[in-house]
Order: sequence, then C-alpha cells, then structure tokens
Amino acid sequence: MSDKKAMTGGCQCGAVRYTAQVDVTQAYLCHCRMCQRATGGVPIAFIGLPKSDMSWESGPDWYESSPIARRPFCSKCGTPLGFVFNQGENMDITVGSLDEPYGIEPHWHFASEKIHEAWIDTSGLKRMPLSEHAALSQRWIDATGAVPE
Repeated sequence: MSDKKAMTGGCQCGAVRYTAQVDVTQAYLCHCRMCQRATGGVPIAFIGLPKSDMSWESGPDWYESSPIARRPFCSKCGTPLGFVFNQGENMDITVGSLDEPYGIEPHWHFASEKIHEAWIDTSGLKRMPLSEHAALSQRWIDATGAVPE
C-alpha cells in the first residue's frame, strides 16, 4: 500500500478549493466518451480516492452527468474537478486541478476501447515553449502583467 499525501487543488479562477489525501498510485487515464465530452480532453487524467479523503474548502457546483453519477466543477470558470458515482465510497479528482500535479504518472487506462492512439505517445512531436512565441507572450504581459503558469 502506498503512502497518501495531502495535496491541494482547485479551479482556474480560485473560487473552488480542496485538500485531498492522495495516493499517486491511483492515477489513471480515462478514455470513455462521457469524460471526453465532459472535459474536452483526450483523455482525462484522474486520481481515485475515498470520498472521505476529500475536503472541499469552497464550492464546488455539481453536474448530474448521468442517472448514476455527477461531476464537481466551478460554475464561475468552468473547470472540471472530478467524477463521482452516486453510490459508493470512492471518487476521482482531475490531476490538472491539483496545485502541484508534476511528477504524477498514470498507472492504467480505463475505457481503453475508446483510446485515441495518436494522442497517447506524443514524445516525437515538436515542442514549442510559450516563451518562444513572442507575440502571444507579449499579449499576456500587456493584458495581465505576466505570462501565465
């Protein structure tokens, strides 16, 4: 059994905040069409955890995504924050909503029959840091004073 560690997270605008006791070995990629549509991602990165290991400090709002499940999200900025069945002890949080998601690796694929293979191994694609796109970087600086994280 892996050790759990407290991790914080929330939405893009900061209206929703949480603390979760996370076991990073429970990270996985979901490829189901519901998750693809709900997040706009191909795939979505989740970490599964017991509901009792999740503490919402503010928010979230909830979307009844099916007759058997719902999804926490921020109604101000639209950030998807997770998935939970109506029945059961566990839930999932989105890896991207963690404050420090770096270094977390997926341990399995779920709904693998819906994998978009071209999006799995992208290691051969050209990489372009935001800092190398001068016009876009300057647009951010002019609007907000800084380039976003």
